[in-house]
Amino acid sequence: MAKLSLFEKRRQRVRSKLRSQVAGRPRLSVHRTGRHIYAQIIDDSKGVTVASASTNDKAVKTKNGSTSAAAAEVGKRVAEAAKKAGVTSVVFDRGGFLFHGRVKALADAAREGGLEF
Repeated sequence: MAKLSLFEKRRQRVRSKLRSQVAGRPRLSVHRTGRHIYAQIIDDSKGVTVASASTNDKAVKTKNGSTSAAAAEVGKRVAEAAKKAGVTSVVFDRGGFLFHGRVKALADAAREGGLEF
Protein backbone atom coordinates (compact mmCIF):
# COMPACT_ATOMS: atom_id res chain seq x y z
CA MET A 1 0.00 0.00 0.00
CA ALA A 2 1.33 3.43 -0.93
CA LYS A 3 2.12 5.94 1.75
CA LEU A 4 -0.54 8.65 2.04
CA SER A 5 0.37 12.31 1.74
CA LEU A 6 -0.32 14.64 4.64
CA PHE A 7 -3.23 16.10 2.64
CA GLU A 8 -4.81 12.66 2.16
CA LYS A 9 -4.34 11.77 5.84
CA ARG A 10 -6.01 15.03 6.84
CA ARG A 11 -8.85 14.46 4.36
CA GLN A 12 -9.54 10.96 5.72
CA ARG A 13 -9.41 12.18 9.32
CA VAL A 14 -11.83 15.04 8.65
CA ARG A 15 -14.24 12.85 6.67
CA SER A 16 -14.32 10.10 9.31
CA LYS A 17 -15.06 12.61 12.07
CA LEU A 18 -17.84 14.11 9.96
CA ARG A 19 -19.56 10.74 9.61
CA SER A 20 -20.11 10.65 13.36
CA GLN A 21 -21.52 14.21 13.42
CA VAL A 22 -23.76 14.14 10.35
CA ALA A 23 -27.09 13.09 11.90
CA GLY A 24 -28.89 13.35 8.56
CA ARG A 25 -27.61 16.81 7.68
CA PRO A 26 -26.14 17.54 4.24
CA ARG A 27 -22.49 18.53 4.06
CA LEU A 28 -20.94 21.67 2.64
CA SER A 29 -17.92 20.36 0.77
CA VAL A 30 -15.13 22.76 -0.23
CA HIS A 31 -12.47 22.22 -2.88
CA ARG A 32 -9.69 24.70 -3.47
CA THR A 33 -7.24 24.98 -6.35
CA GLY A 34 -4.63 27.59 -7.14
CA ARG A 35 -7.07 29.49 -9.34
CA HIS A 36 -10.58 28.68 -8.11
CA ILE A 37 -12.63 27.60 -5.12
CA TYR A 38 -15.66 25.34 -5.34
CA ALA A 39 -18.41 24.67 -2.80
CA GLN A 40 -21.27 22.23 -2.98
CA ILE A 41 -23.92 21.01 -0.59
CA ILE A 42 -24.26 17.24 -0.83
CA ASP A 43 -27.03 15.07 0.60
CA ASP A 44 -25.15 11.83 1.22
CA SER A 45 -28.26 9.85 2.14
CA LYS A 46 -29.68 10.40 -1.36
CA GLY A 47 -26.33 10.81 -3.10
CA VAL A 48 -27.25 14.10 -4.77
CA THR A 49 -25.80 17.59 -4.94
CA VAL A 50 -28.39 20.03 -3.59
CA ALA A 51 -26.61 23.31 -4.37
CA SER A 52 -23.26 24.48 -5.66
CA ALA A 53 -21.23 27.60 -6.45
CA SER A 54 -17.71 28.38 -7.57
CA THR A 55 -15.48 31.15 -8.82
CA ASN A 56 -15.84 29.50 -12.22
CA ASP A 57 -19.52 30.54 -12.43
CA LYS A 58 -20.25 33.43 -14.78
CA ALA A 59 -22.00 35.41 -12.01
CA VAL A 60 -18.95 35.18 -9.72
CA LYS A 61 -16.32 35.41 -12.45
CA THR A 62 -13.56 37.72 -11.28
CA LYS A 63 -10.24 38.74 -12.75
CA ASN A 64 -8.54 36.50 -10.20
CA GLY A 65 -10.66 33.81 -8.58
CA SER A 66 -8.03 32.93 -5.99
CA THR A 67 -8.76 35.71 -3.49
CA SER A 68 -10.54 35.70 -0.15
CA ALA A 69 -13.09 38.17 -1.53
CA ALA A 70 -13.97 35.78 -4.35
CA ALA A 71 -14.23 32.91 -1.85
CA ALA A 72 -16.59 35.01 0.30
CA GLU A 73 -18.76 35.65 -2.75
CA VAL A 74 -18.92 31.89 -3.40
CA GLY A 75 -19.95 31.37 0.25
CA LYS A 76 -22.81 33.86 -0.11
CA ARG A 77 -23.99 32.28 -3.35
CA VAL A 78 -23.94 28.73 -2.02
CA ALA A 79 -25.93 29.89 1.04
CA GLU A 80 -28.54 31.51 -1.23
CA ALA A 81 -28.79 28.37 -3.35
CA ALA A 82 -29.15 26.25 -0.21
CA LYS A 83 -32.00 28.42 1.08
CA LYS A 84 -33.81 28.00 -2.25
CA ALA A 85 -33.40 24.24 -1.91
CA GLY A 86 -34.71 24.33 1.68
CA VAL A 87 -31.43 23.57 3.46
CA THR A 88 -30.58 25.59 6.56
CA SER A 89 -28.26 23.35 8.58
CA VAL A 90 -25.15 21.65 7.17
CA VAL A 91 -21.92 19.99 8.28
CA PHE A 92 -18.78 21.77 7.03
CA ASP A 93 -16.40 19.48 5.14
CA ARG A 94 -13.12 21.27 4.50
CA GLY A 95 -11.58 18.13 3.01
CA GLY A 96 -7.84 18.13 3.53
CA PHE A 97 -7.59 21.92 3.43
CA LEU A 98 -6.63 23.90 6.52
CA PHE A 99 -9.31 26.19 7.95
CA HIS A 100 -7.79 29.57 7.15
CA GLY A 101 -7.57 31.99 4.26
CA ARG A 102 -9.98 31.31 1.42
CA VAL A 103 -11.62 28.30 3.11
CA LYS A 104 -12.35 30.36 6.23
CA ALA A 105 -13.63 33.30 4.15
CA LEU A 106 -16.05 30.98 2.35
CA ALA A 107 -17.26 29.46 5.63
CA ASP A 108 -17.79 32.84 7.29
CA ALA A 109 -19.73 34.17 4.29
CA ALA A 110 -21.91 31.04 4.22
CA ARG A 111 -22.71 31.55 7.91
CA GLU A 112 -23.61 35.19 7.26
CA GLY A 113 -25.80 34.01 4.38
CA GLY A 114 -27.89 31.95 6.79
CA LEU A 115 -26.34 28.49 6.86
CA GLU A 116 -25.83 26.93 10.29
CA PHE A 117 -22.80 24.77 11.03
